[in-house]
Amino acid sequence: FDLFSLRFKISVLRDFGMTLSPFNAFQLIQGLETLDVRVRRHSQNALKIAEFLEKHPKITKVNYPGLSSSPDYALKQKYLPNGLCGVISFEIKGGKETAAKWLNALQMTSREVHVADIRTCALHPATSTHRQLSETELEKAGISAGLIRLSCGIENIQDILADLEQAFSSTK
Repeated sequence: FDLFSLRFKISVLRDFGMTLSPFNAFQLIQGLETLDVRVRRHSQNALKIAEFLEKHPKITKVNYPGLSSSPDYALKQKYLPNGLCGVISFEIKGGKETAAKWLNALQMTSREVHVADIRTCALHPATSTHRQLSETELEKAGISAGLIRLSCGIENIQDILADLEQAFSSTK
């Protein structure tokens, strides 16, 4: 009888559980069965959004390996010929203040940290996921004041683009 082992087992059981309930197993299986369809839609939407952003006058840079202008495009073609994930990052002109206005103007897009959600989500890494870093550390990490991370959902692409554009229009 080892007290440490007992505490460890109790903690693992309490925090993670050892078996799924039948309903949770059912939901997990359903999610796995539709994963391929969802990932393809994420990838399709992300490419269209990245192309839209790359041409937008209020954007200085788009990071998405699916764009032919990306320095990672050849690697994407070699290793991921059937598509990518739905995550894009881009730099909006005007820095932190403009990024905040743009995020606040979004109507359909959620302002959250989720990745691979069925809904499109956006966030400002410098003031959310990386807020603990100093300005110097943010710069070293490649996180500018105007950087936005967008996780493309599976909604209708025209609806997503319209939401992004109306948010850009509100940051005049």
